[in-house]
Amino acid sequence: MNDPRLSSESLADAALAAYENVLGATPGFRPRAGQHAMAACVADTLARADLGEHATPTKAIAVIQAGTGVGKSAAYASTAIALALARKTRVVISTATVALQEQLMAKDLPALAATLGQPFAFALAKGRGRYVCKLKLERLAGSGGSHDALFDADEDAPTATRYASPLSEEAIEERRTRLYETMANTLASGSWDGDRDSLMDTPDPRDWSMVAAERHTCTVRHCPRFSGCSYYQARIRLSEANVIVANHDLVLASLGMKTLPDLDNCLVIFDEGHHLPAVALDQFSSAMDMSNLRWLDKLPKTLQEVSSKLSLHVGEDVQTVTSQLKAALTTLARMAMDLVWAQTGKNAHGEGQDGTLRFANGVLPDELVDPVTQIHAQAAGLSKVLEAVGVDVKAVAKEDPSQAVLCAQMYAQLGALAPRLGSVVSTASLLLEHGEQPLAKWLQIESAHGYLTATAHACPIVPGDLLRQFLWSQVRGAIVTSASLTSCGSFDYFLREAGLVSNPAVQALEVASPFDYAAQGSLTVVHTRADPKQAEAYTAEMVRLLMADIEQVQRGALVLFTSRAQMRAATDALPGHLIDMVLVQGTQSRTRLLEAHATRVASGMPSVLFGLQSFGEGLDLPGELCETVFIAKLPFAPPSDPVDEARAEWLRSVGRDPFNELVIPATGIKLLQWTGRAIRTEADRAQVICYDKRLTQQAYGRRMLAGLPPYRLETRQG
Repeated sequence: MNDPRLSSESLADAALAAYENVLGATPGFRPRAGQHAMAACVADTLARADLGEHATPTKAIAVIQAGTGVGKSAAYASTAIALALARKTRVVISTATVALQEQLMAKDLPALAATLGQPFAFALAKGRGRYVCKLKLERLAGSGGSHDALFDADEDAPTATRYASPLSEEAIEERRTRLYETMANTLASGSWDGDRDSLMDTPDPRDWSMVAAERHTCTVRHCPRFSGCSYYQARIRLSEANVIVANHDLVLASLGMKTLPDLDNCLVIFDEGHHLPAVALDQFSSAMDMSNLRWLDKLPKTLQEVSSKLSLHVGEDVQTVTSQLKAALTTLARMAMDLVWAQTGKNAHGEGQDGTLRFANGVLPDELVDPVTQIHAQAAGLSKVLEAVGVDVKAVAKEDPSQAVLCAQMYAQLGALAPRLGSVVSTASLLLEHGEQPLAKWLQIESAHGYLTATAHACPIVPGDLLRQFLWSQVRGAIVTSASLTSCGSFDYFLREAGLVSNPAVQALEVASPFDYAAQGSLTVVHTRADPKQAEAYTAEMVRLLMADIEQVQRGALVLFTSRAQMRAATDALPGHLIDMVLVQGTQSRTRLLEAHATRVASGMPSVLFGLQSFGEGLDLPGELCETVFIAKLPFAPPSDPVDEARAEWLRSVGRDPFNELVIPATGIKLLQWTGRAIRTEADRAQVICYDKRLTQQAYGRRMLAGLPPYRLETRQG
């Protein structure tokens, strides 16, 4: 709630003064005009937003692109936190990457707490799945592992793919048993808090999934371990924190669930905000597996066991409906395989059976409508039964505390099945949905280790509509920031994608980097003889030129490729004397690669990193660690992505141009990120070499070029 004694102007002034005091109290911190401008915008925006109960609340959202070196977190954290303390509310800082979360929690917020002048508490919000369920762990540590049907979470994975391990099943079980006993002992001794991320050795995801705390398997206050639950203890710490660090996935997944503060009554910062549209699509997409169906055999048995042990009544003929659902899914899987293979010219006995079939205009083929309708009805009916029995189990636990342990175990059995059933219901529902704006709908066949998997997928195609409806309808005061929110020199693309276009509450601000790009670096565009659209000829020429340029590397360098095939071609072409100086993404963990790279450079040896898109963003290699960034090709997205295909199809159907409206701006943002790897500090000297001549020769390339840092531009003949 707003304090009526404080005007928005006085609140903003006080918040900006807090930022300035923090700068003054931080040794070695130099004032930056851009950072000050950003802090002033944050203060003004968040001070104007009405929080809490209001008949017609004022909303205020600022979209701020802050170039590398501005110091975004110092600008928004000190200002927003001071403002929140004055307004007696809280701040949620949402990020897209673990790296930024770690930076905020381990460095930025502790430093701010020491200099702000007002005490505040901060905490990291994580999903339930990052915490251990004590009840599951006790059961597994006592029973010896996955032979307990209650916790056989991985039963549908083909045996050959469960573990990339030469160990026998018995050896795997022994290892699991030791793992769970060790975890239980460290938890009981107080030397572990139940957070997966604080374990010394990260467990295999399959092992962890069997003891993870999950919403569908939790009876909350009816659980006999509730008072010592790791997840709910973390929730208590969150409730006491003035500042909560979360991620975009959790924020969107938690809307309306009370996991985080109500977004209409707190201040919100979305750092790395350019990820919001992609996260929204992911959150609202759905998929169902039509091949691995052994869990369906377990459903009637589980309901029978639960109802028998707790004397509950299950009204439906679950066995019959489950058998019908399994048969319908199996039939749909066969139909899916036939359709995909007919399109790709493959068959059930050939090699390389993988394939994807997208349904044009989001229209399900006539022959699939009845099977999917049947699947939806059967799965929805079973889901209601499962939910009703779950309610009854909780009621028994409430009425008879002596059965709390049994009820918690029975509820966990039901809960292990609920997400699988839920995915069938939601996917079938989306596949059958028809509206003005089509959905992306597709079938996918994948083969691995001799097993075929058929899945059906459905996904919305316009992230802005989702964010407008579910996020911005709730948010009152927010900052969306990143170093890459503009494309081709404009905010238009991001504002559309993020659902903020034409919103009167939104203002956009671009804060330039303090770096002198023209003096500190150069961008060289190499004009190859081959056309980049002719992949084979272009890749061969690009690789030849790249090999010659790598010869000149004296310290650290980064090569960014647009595909694994392209990176493999370059790796295979390395002459013997260059092999030892190149580190390739995927050959070892990212952390180890970067450590090896830093060690080589520190010892005076040249070192070159080969990487894909994930190395083009968020990688901080200042100084000698990266004196050259090589860009193999303009980073256009693969043309085969079903969601991108569906969206382009829809835009063309309504008379719009997907290449100009989507492809060019999206590529422009990626290119801005990629070229941003070169200059990381005011002392850096670096060059960017791009082998794609379209950057200077095509009109769309020059549009992208206009949105890049103002490097000194040079061209070179290949």
